[in-house]
Amino acid sequence: MKPVQGRIKCLVWDLDNTLWDGVLLEDGEVTVRPSVVAHVRRLDRMGILHSIASKNDRQAAVEKLRELGLDNLFLYPQINWNAKSESIRQIAKALNLGLDAFAFVDDQEFERAEVAHGVPQVTCVDVAALDDALARPEFRPRFVTDESAQRREMYRAQIARDEVEGEFVGTNHEFLASLGMSFTIEPARREDLQRAEELTVRTNQLNSTGRTYSYDELDALRESPDHLLLVASLTDRFGSYGKIGLALVEKGERVWWLRMLLMSCRVMSRGVGMVLLNHIMRLAAQAGVAVRADFVETGRNRMMQVTYAFAGFTEVSRDGAAVVLEADLDGVQPPPPYVRLETAA
Repeated sequence: MKPVQGRIKCLVWDLDNTLWDGVLLEDGEVTVRPSVVAHVRRLDRMGILHSIASKNDRQAAVEKLRELGLDNLFLYPQINWNAKSESIRQIAKALNLGLDAFAFVDDQEFERAEVAHGVPQVTCVDVAALDDALARPEFRPRFVTDESAQRREMYRAQIARDEVEGEFVGTNHEFLASLGMSFTIEPARREDLQRAEELTVRTNQLNSTGRTYSYDELDALRESPDHLLLVASLTDRFGSYGKIGLALVEKGERVWWLRMLLMSCRVMSRGVGMVLLNHIMRLAAQAGVAVRADFVETGRNRMMQVTYAFAGFTEVSRDGAAVVLEADLDGVQPPPPYVRLETAA
């Protein structure tokens, strides 16, 4: 099978004789492996996440990582005496990534075999062959954008949000209001296009057609007087979610066709899914035109179909999985009261 470029989204590392030389609980002192740490930092800058699955004393290992200045590089570290396959399952659940997006690096053949048996979707790597493995296409991200180097911090901000939400006493609406969310919509700029291309490839559940667009295609559409290419971003008091939405409108004299609408799944629980859609409907109403939208049932984008329905779109024609929807512009909804909308379009 031909390797898929950029398939690996997270590397899970063993500690003893992998991240460092020595066995922490036996030797007391261990020596970090500079070449391994260099790989971790390099991949981190490219947007690949890192975690830990180590059979170790958690307090001792965390203290050592902190002493080495490495603790912040790893998300949801699993340092315990459980099977490493189970630790990887827990990390995958926490990061909301499929197991096929993970690689596991360990020095021990037994541990790699246990993971290969327990979670066969995970790519296992012998640390002795690390350089060769990381040179393979699946470890080279297809996209390296301005946001790539911020991906870990975005996950850390989400961890903080989740912790606050877990302790929050009140309704979900009150919690969302406490976040201080700001939703920005603006025409795409050239520097947005790599991220825009990435969104079309990575977004499945909240993607209206499932179609992908290349950088060059998006650049041409961005400059077309007959099209409107919009990018949406979201921030709150914990930090930025980055660019999380994209819309492509073909502007006709009587009808605006919404050729593409997508939203990153990481904002699904924030109640902002319809903000971009209603903004486009509002612009169309001001221009005195109708709005129709292409929708293709992909089997994974049911949530986007629901979003259109809640916004007042109804089906007007169908050809197999390809559907045309039309908006009721009398029912344009304002942003939720807990979201401040900022626009440049």
